[in-house]
Amino acid sequence: MSISLSTPSVDELSPAVVALKQWQYDGGPLHLHSGDLGWHSLRGAEATAAAIRMWRRDGEVLAIGLLDGPELARLAVAPDWRDDEALASRLAADLDDPGRVLTSDGATVEARGAELLTQLLLERGWERDEPWTTLHRSLSKPVPDCGLRVETIEPDRAEVWVGVHWSAFRGSPFTDADRHRTVGRWLAMAGGPFYADARCLAAFDQNDDAVAVAAVWSAGPARPGLLEPVGVHRSHRGHGYGTAITLAAAAALRDMGSSSAGVCVESSNVGAVATYASAGFTPSAEVADLRRGSR
Repeated sequence: MSISLSTPSVDELSPAVVALKQWQYDGGPLHLHSGDLGWHSLRGAEATAAAIRMWRRDGEVLAIGLLDGPELARLAVAPDWRDDEALASRLAADLDDPGRVLTSDGATVEARGAELLTQLLLERGWERDEPWTTLHRSLSKPVPDCGLRVETIEPDRAEVWVGVHWSAFRGSPFTDADRHRTVGRWLAMAGGPFYADARCLAAFDQNDDAVAVAAVWSAGPARPGLLEPVGVHRSHRGHGYGTAITLAAAAALRDMGSSSAGVCVESSNVGAVATYASAGFTPSAEVADLRRGSR
């Protein structure tokens, strides 16, 4: 049978999650992870399903894409199918066809580990975009204590977590309307179909102020887990709290049975790269997204 492209319903999310977990392995690329779907589910399960694209043959899931907005597709290709010419050609054609998967202008594809697909897109005129650094830490041995009190956030403490996250990534004033909206989104994520494999952590300083947060996502026992996101409150930077929450996140993944922990940041963010390295994460070779060239 031919390869088909589809968008799943909420009831059809399970095959995508199972496939993404199975495609994670130590030494493999840090491509789309089941935790990426989990973090995207802040928007709700329905919106997350609508953002997913699945390529299948005879019912088998061969590749999965997450539309992180109309101009960015984040992909994972089944390890046994990465060198399949028919699949790579179909993926390249679908991604390069304006409006089929991505919008016509400014389209970007993240396809880590899919070398044949990358080659075909480059031949179609796509260009390498911003470089990213992937980092991994083995969890075969216990992770050192981070030195701070760390709390696993439950729904009644969601406001603590989202407040730090807002400061870390937005920095703008956190209004009551912002708080109500972001807590609601966090609760939607925590009550959704992905969160059974996740934990949200907050670290507190000696004054018991929340200073840093992280979310961790397991892909199951003996498989790599993901840190997404990690942030330090803007009022508490420069005290090593980024390293501390990263250590706490790695320890949480080890407790959940993960074999290793992975994270990816823009290579230009040298501070973040240094923070993860200080927490025992080892950087791999840089990887670049692909951007559709002008036509």
